[in-house]
Amino acid sequence: MTEPLKMDIEAIMRQLPHRYPFLLVDRVLACEAGQYIHALKNVTFNEPFFPGHFPDRPVMPGVMIIEALAQTAGILAFVTSGIVPNASRRFYFVGIDKARFRKPVEPGDQLLLSAKLERSFKGIWRFSTVAVVGEDEVAHADMMVAPEVSK
Repeated sequence: MTEPLKMDIEAIMRQLPHRYPFLLVDRVLACEAGQYIHALKNVTFNEPFFPGHFPDRPVMPGVMIIEALAQTAGILAFVTSGIVPNASRRFYFVGIDKARFRKPVEPGDQLLLSAKLERSFKGIWRFSTVAVVGEDEVAHADMMVAPEVSK
């Protein structure tokens, strides 16, 4: 049995086209192609959205949590497909269902991001995702990604 794949920030940047301030995955803790991924986002007070999102009580916007989950699912899609992204080879976030937010995410939290590949059909990849802080689920969603269509 092979060891699950781990990635540092440099390896993540080879798998995702995102860059600061929009790269929302700091580390991949474990990834098995075609199965699952567990990743980490360290939430710091220096995030560019905190000064404007409830300045008296900084809270990570839910859409940013969803984006972090979508990036995590994107890494799993690239690893599973064996594709290295470039200007003409990308996956796009194309759908979301059953998104729910359970608790706020604040500076100092470590956001554990998980995605499980549920199915792949006609180029659409469906994932179940969950975000956790400590023992508490903070958000979950079913989401879909699809490869870029050639023009």
